Amino acid sequence: MPTFADIAALLNVPVSGDGSRRISGIATLMDAGPDDLTFLSSVEYLEQFAATRAAAVIVDRSVKLMDGAKSTRSGDGRNVAAPALLLVDDCDLALAAALPLFAPPIQMPALGIDSAARVAPSAMLGEGVRVGPFVHIGERTKIGRNTFLHAGAFVGDDVTIGDDCQIFPNAVVRERITIGHRVILNSGSVIGTDGFGYKWDPKRKQHVKIPHIGTVIIEDDVEIGSCTCVDRAKFSATRVGRGTKLDNLVQIGHNVVLGPHCVFAGQVGVAGSTTIGAGVVVGGQTAIVEHRTVADGARIASCSAVYRDVEAGAVVSGVPADEHNGTLRSQVAMRKLPDLIKKVRELERELKALRSQQNS
Repeated sequence: MPTFADIAALLNVPVSGDGSRRISGIATLMDAGPDDLTFLSSVEYLEQFAATRAAAVIVDRSVKLMDGAKSTRSGDGRNVAAPALLLVDDCDLALAAALPLFAPPIQMPALGIDSAARVAPSAMLGEGVRVGPFVHIGERTKIGRNTFLHAGAFVGDDVTIGDDCQIFPNAVVRERITIGHRVILNSGSVIGTDGFGYKWDPKRKQHVKIPHIGTVIIEDDVEIGSCTCVDRAKFSATRVGRGTKLDNLVQIGHNVVLGPHCVFAGQVGVAGSTTIGAGVVVGGQTAIVEHRTVADGARIASCSAVYRDVEAGAVVSGVPADEHNGTLRSQVAMRKLPDLIKKVRELERELKALRSQQNS
């Protein structure tokens, strides 16, 4: 177990209190016990902070505490020493740095190739590669140093995977795909399925499949969530830019180009040939239609439908997606619509009565 001093050193903050005290875990303010670390990120939780039993609290500097706050606290009918405070610039980033100290280790394949794996003779594996049971690695495929392929992963022919990647169980990398360094493919993700392309043939009275002969390029430091699909390009490449993070159940269509450091929440769907700029954030269950451009730094709220291009830095929401404040005003107006209809009908009745009086 790490000591309080270990955590303070990791966060680069001074030690206040007993630095040798052991910290057993991380929990919320209300759930933390006397040997736990917790966190305070907002004034919204000051009441819970006053009641926490934690040994130490990571506190965001934006939260203003009164002088002498938590000098003592009540617990089991007695006064208990206040928790030690770790003041940080960003509570979320500090928590992300501390959590690995308490995370149970991920079970890794043994070094080398499991006897139940199938590795093609022409495949090239770098130093330190770990290949778990029932993994398939195709012909002429190259796997970089210290890359781990967990049980049941499938890697097709002519694939290139960089160094320090994690390919989790049952992830699929189809043929002729390029994956950079430090990429994480979570369980059930599929890279390189044919794009969804069909053309109706009136003579044959059926849909004709359009072959997709392009590829997918996943750049460095990308993480792709479970059951997320990145489709192969019709021509050229579907590309996911460096540092981009895709949540579970995301669909990236053929020939889509995602810029660097984008974040997509679960169940986002991006249709073919759309271009997404750098640093774009997309909320869950959002749909972006084909051949659109979403420029750098745009923000798209959850459950939106993007039918037109989005400018750099814009914040949009709604169906169809529009400037966010305008969408909020429209929603307010829609809530007033039943009363407005009622008033219009009353005015119509009054007008009808007035006309009847004038005609009599």
